[in-house]
Amino acid sequence: MMFRLLAVLLLAFAAWPVHAAGASGMFGAGRAQFSLTAGNAYAFEKRYTVIGGSVSYYLAEGLGVGLSLARWSGEGPAITKYAPFVQYAFLPISGVRPYIGGFYRHTDIDGLPGLKSAGARAGVLMASGRNAYLSMGVVYESYLDCQPSVYRVCRETYPDFNLTFGF
Repeated sequence: MMFRLLAVLLLAFAAWPVHAAGASGMFGAGRAQFSLTAGNAYAFEKRYTVIGGSVSYYLAEGLGVGLSLARWSGEGPAITKYAPFVQYAFLPISGVRPYIGGFYRHTDIDGLPGLKSAGARAGVLMASGRNAYLSMGVVYESYLDCQPSVYRVCRETYPDFNLTFGF
């Protein structure tokens, strides 16, 4: 169900009219972006395959809002994470564009109570094509309703890599 929602959102943003970007490129007001996530993760002492994505829309130069969705499947209970987020991409410095952002995430874990978390991210965006950027950064996430006796870890810091496409 969640992946169908993500697919619908990606198609809706793909149909969104593209505005002239000018010097702002992918981060100008009126621009939309989507990113894909695929990889491996580790939780509950189990390995997972993670598939997901996000869509965002730039309200003003460098200021974007969006929604992300990821599904974790593998050895342990299935995990679904979805989060509204805000991000600000600064003007480029020597070919890279620093960014900062924040999010509020809800995590559904099969057989366990859901978790809510809030976090921040920061890093750099590097052009990897006319309408594509590779991002590398770090995320800090704090689980708001975490019970250490159930989840063990209630705060995390982890790397964040994405390929983002703009239109």
